[in-house]
Amino acid sequence: MDIKLHDLYFKPYLSAKEIDDAVQKMVDDISEDLGDEMPVFVGILNGSFMLVSDFVKKYPKPCEVTFIKLASYKGVKSTEDIQRLIGITQDLTDRTVVILEDIIDSGNTLGEVHRIFKNENVKQLLIATLFYKPESYDKDFKLHYVGKEIPNKFIVGYGLDYDQLGRDLPDVYQLKTTQHMTNIVLFGPPGAGKGTQAEFLKEKYDLVHISTGDVFRYNIKNETALGMLAKSYMDKGELVPDQVTIDMLNKEVEKNADAKGFIFDGFPRTNAQAEALDKLMVSKDSQINAMVALEVDDEVLVGRLLKRGETSGRADDADESIIRNRIKEYYDKTAILKDYYSAQDKYHGVDGVGSIEDITERLSTVIDKL
Repeated sequence: MDIKLHDLYFKPYLSAKEIDDAVQKMVDDISEDLGDEMPVFVGILNGSFMLVSDFVKKYPKPCEVTFIKLASYKGVKSTEDIQRLIGITQDLTDRTVVILEDIIDSGNTLGEVHRIFKNENVKQLLIATLFYKPESYDKDFKLHYVGKEIPNKFIVGYGLDYDQLGRDLPDVYQLKTTQHMTNIVLFGPPGAGKGTQAEFLKEKYDLVHISTGDVFRYNIKNETALGMLAKSYMDKGELVPDQVTIDMLNKEVEKNADAKGFIFDGFPRTNAQAEALDKLMVSKDSQINAMVALEVDDEVLVGRLLKRGETSGRADDADESIIRNRIKEYYDKTAILKDYYSAQDKYHGVDGVGSIEDITERLSTVIDKL
């Protein structure tokens, strides 16, 4: 489950078990290399307190433990700052010192660590870090032991914080690249007024409306690679594969990476498509929050469409049997998706009869609760 610290959202990244395994790996490697020698383990506060505690409990041989705290997380800049360090009260002459770091990214802290211990006449200085970000490390200091290499993304938990929050978490969480979004799948039978409501919701909540039909027409008209691929299937009378549609939607989502959320209109139509859309949103550090379906009695729909047919010029709005068939087809398809989203407790049916304002109000009540 995602968590919120201050103004940011984080998603689960490493479980307590995975962290424990990484700590154990470090313990095994260091104890094997040092044999019967009694090392001094040095934790750098504040971040390393959890690691040092768990590490020394697992360490199979006698050892000593101490902590130091740097005056600045960004690397101290003068001798005056170094005098503001706390820790290192014992004589470390000819001792093996192992620095236990919770995380090494840029490596700024290591420069200061090496400067400090240069004057302590230690036998050897070994650097061990639970987490290591190779992409952001830009120093030449050797890292002797690494518990786990991780990507260059901000993490919290297990001693690591975001503005002092999150250190107490037993698991590690990763910053979500897409912050909190509201993503809605909007459904409605023909004549339910879905298009009109999508426009109102788009304006009210500052969401991006993605109509699958519009996306297809845009890609085909502009002869994009995906548009030409889709057209090649359509020209043969074949269904466009789900992956092509998802790739088109992905491009639309990427175009609007800073959006507060999306209204998906016309997709998904099947369980497989719903699963594909879920995967797409997870890859964007987001999710579908709700399927909202406008519910209107069949006879009301037929009346609306026949009336619309008088002015729209659409043949499928003028023939009652075609209208009824379109409505039946909609319910046949939507019933499956209703079950899919209901199983996730994300299905919301909304009465689609009444004035446009009344219906917008009902939809807003659902979305506000999200």
